[in-house]
Amino acid sequence: MTLNAHSTTLNSPEETAAFAARLGATLRPGDILLLEGQIGSGKTHFARSLIQSVMNTPEDVPSPTFTLVQAYDTKVGEIWHCDLYRLSAVEEIEELGLIEAFDTAICLVEWPDKLGPLTPDSALQVTLETDSNNEDTRQLTLSWSNPKWPARLESAA
Repeated sequence: MTLNAHSTTLNSPEETAAFAARLGATLRPGDILLLEGQIGSGKTHFARSLIQSVMNTPEDVPSPTFTLVQAYDTKVGEIWHCDLYRLSAVEEIEELGLIEAFDTAICLVEWPDKLGPLTPDSALQVTLETDSNNEDTRQLTLSWSNPKWPARLESAA
């Protein structure tokens, strides 16, 4: 399976939010975004911006660090926002119902390395890296192998 990648620089939290909103408009149930990056790299900001951009009625989007999963009904379908940071075993992921949600919902997964062998091949990997010279700038790298992503990413560009 060939891995494709595209990188871009986002110069502010507003640019990050705008890109997340454009990408959110292209998503459908069954789409999975794996949000990677260090603590403070903007994963939750990205997810929050994407979710809020497709909500029928704006509402608060808290970090799921302690709840592990927050689900939202949106214009593009149900979205599961997951934070797997505190999980210690793959079996816990199965208990959350996340594997089933991969087929029926749009899933935004923070700390996706915890998925291990359960990582879906169809996912879009979204990696955010901070810029040591500017705390508001992020390097965004998108990686994928599934052929559905290039057209979606082109419309989000």
